[in-house]
Amino acid sequence: MRKEVIVSFGPGEELGIALDGLEPMPFEASRAWLDQQFLEHGCEPVRGSGKVLVIDKILAVAAAMGAGGFQDADWARQYARATSGALDRSQIRVDVARLSVR
Repeated sequence: MRKEVIVSFGPGEELGIALDGLEPMPFEASRAWLDQQFLEHGCEPVRGSGKVLVIDKILAVAAAMGAGGFQDADWARQYARATSGALDRSQIRVDVARLSVR
């Protein structure tokens, strides 16, 4: 089955990142990579409790990088591998504008 992560920043700003020939990161590696990116890009928790869910990290990192950040193909593939590994799904849609991951 084809594995793909689609990241949308709004109308006309949608990127599809296919994992052709690449495996998702293992779960723990995915979480560690997302944690590192979350911290490196100065992302903030969205909940008052300070708890940060993996979905929050996926959204926050995508928002911090913006559409331009995904032009770095190596980084975009790592993001897709980490997202796919963390959620264990073959098709994932990250909608930054609507703050949803499905």
